[in-house]
Amino acid sequence: MTSVLRGIIDGFWDPDIWLPPNVTWKDLEPNNEVAYADHRHLLFPLPLAALLMLLRVVMERFWFGPIGISLGIKNSKPKRAKPNEILEKAYRGKGKIKHKQIVGLAKQLSWTERQVERWLRLRRSQDKPSPLVKFCETSWRWSYYTCSFVYGLFCLWDKSWLWDINNCWYDYPHQSVTSDCWWYYMVSMSFYWSLAVSQFFDVKRKDFWQMFIHHIATIILMVLSWICNLYRIGTLVLLVHDCADIFLEASKMAKYANFQRVCDTFFVIFTIVWIATRLVVYPHWIIYSTSIDAPKLVAMFPAYYVFNSLLIILLLLHFVWTYDIIRLGYNSLKAGQMEGDIRSSSSDDLSEDDSQ
Repeated sequence: MTSVLRGIIDGFWDPDIWLPPNVTWKDLEPNNEVAYADHRHLLFPLPLAALLMLLRVVMERFWFGPIGISLGIKNSKPKRAKPNEILEKAYRGKGKIKHKQIVGLAKQLSWTERQVERWLRLRRSQDKPSPLVKFCETSWRWSYYTCSFVYGLFCLWDKSWLWDINNCWYDYPHQSVTSDCWWYYMVSMSFYWSLAVSQFFDVKRKDFWQMFIHHIATIILMVLSWICNLYRIGTLVLLVHDCADIFLEASKMAKYANFQRVCDTFFVIFTIVWIATRLVVYPHWIIYSTSIDAPKLVAMFPAYYVFNSLLIILLLLHFVWTYDIIRLGYNSLKAGQMEGDIRSSSSDDLSEDDSQ
């Protein structure tokens, strides 16, 4: 049994899968000349993720919350619907409650249809978080993305691959990991681990599964790139992805604080930065390099194709979200102001909108 398990493990970690031809795991062991990425360090993000979640709780309670209250953001809970076992079961059921079901529920309870609709409306509102809760959650993400982007610039400013992306491939895989890049990678991975967990407890989003796939794909990307010592291109992916989210979260913070003009301004900036980084810089700089330039400079191997496929999956998600951004921007122009939250509208908000 032990020999079979050992055979499976050895087969999984076959260097022919994970590393370029003629390179073995022994070649990538850290030494005095080259500080290779150490796969054992992938355990560090797990306790760091727990610390980030704890830091988030502290900051939301003692910093973001008081700031939100000082801005007049309400923390009031909506009026609660009276307990009703039949309606609760219907509410908890799968799918949207249709008019035919409302008619049946009204007959079953000897209520009017309007009474049933009002109960369901109150029940939906009951599950919604207060504006202050959403403000705190958004403020946490804004703080992280801002700090991460600033540190990323500081970390990469003197790195050759920021200015010439081909330096990601020269001398690969014999490239040292500097201490600043190590921290950039570990903290970033910790944040996405924390998001993957906290997403199940945060405000329910309309794109819950899209975001979950995004977080998992990002974690797998970072793990793969670390194991294969592809961290240089990984740092560029992180930098490109962080900058637009700063303005997205700032726009939502302004919306919750009822600073509509500020919200609209940040949303316009976000849209421009998003399109520039996610649909121009990312595919034409990073995807082009990983798909076209890298095969000319590095001998390809199976794990690299998986790595590049995940980069392309992220690009496809960018197109989906860009469609949502453009649609929201168009609807907002018609309404005269920003309506809804791109990539963060709650499912309850959508249900209520659809019923009107």
